[in-house]
This record gives sequence, structure tokens and C-alpha cells, in this order.
Amino acid sequence: MQRVDRFVNTTSRHINTIAGASVMAMMLLTSADVVMRLVDRPIPGTYEIIGFLGSLAVAFALAQTSVEKGHVAVDLLVNLLPPRMQILMDVFAALTGTAIFGAITWQSALYALDLRQSGEVSATLGMPVYPFVAGIATGCALLCIVLIVEFARSLRRIKA
Repeated sequence: MQRVDRFVNTTSRHINTIAGASVMAMMLLTSADVVMRLVDRPIPGTYEIIGFLGSLAVAFALAQTSVEKGHVAVDLLVNLLPPRMQILMDVFAALTGTAIFGAITWQSALYALDLRQSGEVSATLGMPVYPFVAGIATGCALLCIVLIVEFARSLRRIKA
């Protein structure tokens, strides 16, 4: 199980680096566009690129956020429960999250394939859209793996 944990943590951290680079690129592009607008030379397609990079930033940050338990959680009521019930709530949350993000992964992958087959491109730059939808599928798939590991960890806590 330690090998799986190490793989998930390392992969999540590397993918999160891409998310951070996407945010940095969004910031630089937006700043450059604002400066260029001052001299009547806006950067064409800025809105599209910002949208594409935003999708990668969010999708690629999901897994690391879950690994770090950085998501918003309401523990007020759960902390009042007995320890065994708290673990069962963790099991339920991991299973539910896996099911939801598994469905998002599946549908995003199918949508990316449809977009690739149809040749859909962005309006201004003519960039293919499917790689970014595939990026969303990839980020959600990695989150599913993280949630499955959390599920297994919670099950072991129940047995202990």
C-alpha cells in the first residue's frame, strides 16, 4: 500500500505543478493583454486561452487538494459522532466522491473523443478543444485514484 501511496502523492504533486504553471500563465497573459490594450494592440484569443488554462488549473489541482485535505469540509457535526461513525462517514465520502468523479471522468473522456472526431476548434485561434477536455478527464481520474486510496485507508481503520 505504501507504493500506491507514494505513486499517488508523487503524481498528484507533479500534476499540481502543471496547475500552478497554468495559473501563472493565466496571470502573465492577462497582464500582457492589459498592457497591450493600452497601446491598442490586444492579444488575440486571450479569453479563449485563459478559459483553457483555467480548466487545466482546476482539474489538475483536484487530486493534490484531496491528498492535502485542503478542500472545504464541515466537521462540526461529524466530530460529535463516535470515532467508528466518523470512519464510516469517511468511507461514505470516499465512495460517493469516487462515484461522482468517476462519472465525470467517463463523460469527459467520451466528450473529448467526440470533440476530436468532430474536429471542434476554438472560435478565435482555431485551437483544438479536445486536449483540454481530456485534461479535465485526466485530473478527475487521478482524483478518483486518490479517493480509492482514502477509501482503502478508511477500511483499514475500521478493522483496527
